[in-house]
Amino acid sequence: MSKNISIQVIRRLPRYHRFLKELEAQGVERISSTKLASIMNATASQVRQDLNNFGGFGQQGYGYSVSGLKDEIDKILGLDKKHHAILLGAGNLGRAVATHMNFESLGFQLDAVFEKDEKIIGTMLRGLKICPDSKIESYCKEHYIDTAFLSLPKKSVSAIIEKLYNAGIRYYWNFSHFDIAKKYPDTIVENVHMSDSLMTLCYRINENKNI
Repeated sequence: MSKNISIQVIRRLPRYHRFLKELEAQGVERISSTKLASIMNATASQVRQDLNNFGGFGQQGYGYSVSGLKDEIDKILGLDKKHHAILLGAGNLGRAVATHMNFESLGFQLDAVFEKDEKIIGTMLRGLKICPDSKIESYCKEHYIDTAFLSLPKKSVSAIIEKLYNAGIRYYWNFSHFDIAKKYPDTIVENVHMSDSLMTLCYRINENKNI
């Protein structure tokens, strides 16, 4: 895959995948770029440009095979692979993430959960016994973990990130506000700031009321 593909295009791929999966479930076999653009709230030109970055996949006069395009995006996103991950933090957020995310269909396998709260350690989450965070380094080195899901406060991540990095973890799904990439530039981090999204909603509501 070309390194010149913009991150904006990459971030649109999961939306393509989600809509195509819904269309496939509805029994839709093929779709035009115009119709797909309408669903994506984009232009047909943008859809064609986005997909042409990876080979195009459409046929003039036919459009796109819904299942075929979904499968191709599966491969582009790497959803057909399995990255081994651990979850740090089994509080309310961590439990919600572990319970409701279908990691296996999204390219990941959750192998272990770690927590520092002694009241939680030893209990079960998603069929896994929650382990003490003191075991993280040894576990990661023994099981070749490459990804960590961080449902911890910023302060807690600051205290433990060096252990994770030294254990060989370079990929992070980060719910904290700790800037991992600034401390370790060779990491790949997807930051999830739910408060940012909610503040954006608040702004849009206020703007709408002021019209």
